[in-house]
Amino acid sequence: MTEPSPSGTTPVRLIDRLLVRWRAARVGPSVLVSNPEPRMIGQYARGRQMIAGNFLIAGELIETPGRVPFTAHSPEAVDALHGFEWLDHLAVVGDGSARALAQSGVLDWITRFGRGAGPGWVPGLAGRRVIRMIAHALFLLQGMAAADQARLLHSIGLHADYLARRAARAAPGLPRIEAQVGHLYAALALEGLSGTVPFVTRHMVAASAALIDKDGGIATRNPEELLQVFELLGWAAQALADQGHTPPKALLEQLDRMAASLRVLRHADGGLARFHGGGRGAEGVLSEALVIHDRHSAQRLGPVGDRAMGYVRLAAGRCTAIIDAAPPPIAAAAGAAHASTLAFELTSNRRPVIVSCGDGRSFGSDWHRASRATASHSTLAFEGYSSSRFAARSKARPELAEGPRHVSVELRHAPHKRAVALSHDGYLASHGLEHLRYLDLSADGRVLSGADTLVAMTKADKHRFREVLSRSGGAGVPFALRFHLHPEVEASLDMNGTAVSVALRSGEIWVFRAEGLEMALAPSVYLEKGRLKPRPSQQIVLSLRALEDTTQINWSMAKAQDTPTALRDLEQDNPLAVPQL
Repeated sequence: MTEPSPSGTTPVRLIDRLLVRWRAARVGPSVLVSNPEPRMIGQYARGRQMIAGNFLIAGELIETPGRVPFTAHSPEAVDALHGFEWLDHLAVVGDGSARALAQSGVLDWITRFGRGAGPGWVPGLAGRRVIRMIAHALFLLQGMAAADQARLLHSIGLHADYLARRAARAAPGLPRIEAQVGHLYAALALEGLSGTVPFVTRHMVAASAALIDKDGGIATRNPEELLQVFELLGWAAQALADQGHTPPKALLEQLDRMAASLRVLRHADGGLARFHGGGRGAEGVLSEALVIHDRHSAQRLGPVGDRAMGYVRLAAGRCTAIIDAAPPPIAAAAGAAHASTLAFELTSNRRPVIVSCGDGRSFGSDWHRASRATASHSTLAFEGYSSSRFAARSKARPELAEGPRHVSVELRHAPHKRAVALSHDGYLASHGLEHLRYLDLSADGRVLSGADTLVAMTKADKHRFREVLSRSGGAGVPFALRFHLHPEVEASLDMNGTAVSVALRSGEIWVFRAEGLEMALAPSVYLEKGRLKPRPSQQIVLSLRALEDTTQINWSMAKAQDTPTALRDLEQDNPLAVPQL
């Protein structure tokens, strides 16, 4: 049985509420015997904003001078508030005003929700919260009244007691890892629990083994979620080592596999590919997580691979193209998966060039659904269709119900190029056509060439295409190739509409061409986590009609001849600025 959450976030089960209320009077005073180093990466500017009364949480701006808010509109913001992620930003500031706000926020939460109330008593969120309560304990306890210190330590002990009973019941995936790592942090930090560390560690490793496949990926194919799991398990390995425990071999092997996958999914600028609900990852998180991993890994670093978790990476000359080269994760994450098969992203040095629109979840249900459509990705789509279909029934967060059944991938590397040939059959049932895509990145990273082909292979496919073509009155079946541009890119049509010049802030100039075709620049959006509203951007659109059984479009994206292969990118972001506002 569950009680509905006022926020609309994951409902808290009645058994969890009753368990916390029952155990609150039975858990004795706790004593911290160790304090792991905080490894969360907070933002100084965000912390200063919070001190000024402006909490920018998961895309919501909440103005609460002098206190931490615990109510928000979106489930993501509610989870972030009750998961104590705001503590990371205040701890980075670290002065008296930041400490006072952090202390009052934690104590206010304990008063209002610490005995089972509110939406925060689900195992995954409790694990996320107690990790931060323990990691930032010295910051919080300094200057705190003795009675308040006792309340904080009692709450940490209550979290440990709760997770000992409920961590294994957390929702599969990331929430279960959060719960298990939170339980381990408590076992390592609290007096009298050291004897449980081996038992807790075994359960954590078993939970991660069930989530991480043999190639180091996860079923949701969300790169940012993989990073979050990797980060948590890396913290766990480091915490065990700091307390004199040898991290289990199985855990280190899991981390090795995930690290290899994440290096494939990382662009030249250090950000992750943005597919299937994932963002680029918070600044510095991936690099720090890899540093922690490399301290424990016995694996010697080799060259970055070409494939991981259903993605293909082409890299040369500090330029990367990452392609979604597998069916969407309908079975694992139907409510979050995107119809992005064969879409790609291109990054040059520190600058994203061609992107996906991103995930619109934090901007409402309409934006979320639109962001998951094929037209919101840099690939080919028929007018009014996506390569995967949403379930017919209306939902606030509709599920993908059908997608490509077969996606082929063939790497065709040569000394002068990194290349891949791909195909998918997502339009076979609706149009009788398969989409073939060939991408070729030159060895110096200066030219990305592409060929997109629509083809009816069999007699049945050709018959189906002829039926669709006849409904168009012979005018052809409309489709478009889209190349969404990052919002910091400046694009302009050149050569009477037969080329697009793309200028990056670094000074690089790229030129997009398509053989014998006119193109258009159309509005687009860049949906970025943590912002209040979508960022306007542009997209290059090639609009065509399929008239034959085979239609092919050749195009290229190349650095202008006078653009150096390597240049100093001196454009710097203001470290004190908060662009999300």
